[in-house]
Amino acid sequence: MNDYPDVIPMIAYADGPSAMDWLAKAFGFRERDRRVSADGRLGHGEMETGHGVIMLATPSPEYQGPRRHREDCQAARRWQSVPYIVDGVLVYVDDIRAHFERAKAAGATILSELEETTEGKRYRAEDVEGHRWMFIER
Repeated sequence: MNDYPDVIPMIAYADGPSAMDWLAKAFGFRERDRRVSADGRLGHGEMETGHGVIMLATPSPEYQGPRRHREDCQAARRWQSVPYIVDGVLVYVDDIRAHFERAKAAGATILSELEETTEGKRYRAEDVEGHRWMFIER
């Protein structure tokens, strides 16, 4: 466990194996571990980028990701109507423009175009199940 960072986001996906494939394609994350049950559910997955790691799993058949939850919940639609990162993950990347173009080409929902701030260049996006991400180039 010495090769893990001090903080690791743990994110649920209704279709964990597909989410791992999409995160690699869209955001360039690299797969570290994938444990899939006989029925195709992701019991545990790990992906890395830079010095960061995220863990993924498919918790239960009743689970709904943010995008699916918004379809049935008016409150979730309202608090997700802003482009900001609500319960999301911040990731630093080396080449924000290339990262942005890759995510867009893979079908990420772009919440904000590339912008330059005092913290660096950034953009915000939703993944295939509606989880929110902010990417920043220092």
